[in-house]
Amino acid sequence: MIDVRKLRMLAALDRLGTLAAVAEELRLTAPGISMQLSALERELGVALTERQGRRLVLTPAGKLLAAHGRVLVDRLSLAELEVTALRLGEVGSYRVAAFPSAARTFVADAWRRLLAEGAGVSLTLTTPEPEDALAALTTGETDLAVVHSYSNVPRDIPDGVALHAIVTEPVWLAMRADDPLGAPAVDLAELANRPWITPTPDLTCFEMTERACGLAGFRPRIVAQSMDFQVQLELVAAGVGVALVPDLTVAALPREVVLVRPAQALSRRIHAAQRSSTHGDPGVARLVEAFRVAATGRVRQDTSLPD
Repeated sequence: MIDVRKLRMLAALDRLGTLAAVAEELRLTAPGISMQLSALERELGVALTERQGRRLVLTPAGKLLAAHGRVLVDRLSLAELEVTALRLGEVGSYRVAAFPSAARTFVADAWRRLLAEGAGVSLTLTTPEPEDALAALTTGETDLAVVHSYSNVPRDIPDGVALHAIVTEPVWLAMRADDPLGAPAVDLAELANRPWITPTPDLTCFEMTERACGLAGFRPRIVAQSMDFQVQLELVAAGVGVALVPDLTVAALPREVVLVRPAQALSRRIHAAQRSSTHGDPGVARLVEAFRVAATGRVRQDTSLPD
């Protein structure tokens, strides 16, 4: 039978990249870990690591076994958490990766609520874009990834990842309040000759805008790009152009700007993603529900904004 402790070391080396980092995380010595991995190779009769310069890296066989190791470690961690939850009423520590507008709004709201309730949940947070959050989830660097997709831009989900619906938010057309086209809904085709403000091309939000305009029969004439939606709104206020903005990205609406619905309805769907191997973790389930409740309270279905 394969020693689970050695599997944990192998999986950690695959994730962290160096023996020193593994030793620090597991509170062991680098030579001790190297000896354990060598022993695992002898037990299995296959090379799991190789030297590349001064670094110890995994062979293809090592990477395959490390992937199995991550699943087993997840299962063991889940068992430990459930026992702890039963014995002490605690649910453990979780690493969350959430894109910025989610982190700023409903993730912060849910975290505030959990702290106020004295919940036995400890969180750490990073704010990568969805692609990087999903990559971190599959490699074991995070436990829960908050990601989005658009109604006109679906997202590929890796194998071994389970999704939980959090909320669906509208995508608004931001334009000046004195724009003659201002109405409850505007056909994007009427904006074919207008200048546009968009996110940067590396973001899914950019593709959403390009596709929405393409379906309306034109390619947007882009005059400004920013990954900061508040910058986009201020540029709209300045009369630079128009923009499509997801609801949660609107932190403060300039008084010169109104949000109207595109006649071609657009929405952004938000999900919490976890590794399938952690399904049933009560702490993750509690976090997902806390995010869902907080997000429902944050997303507006009309253009009224809080003061």
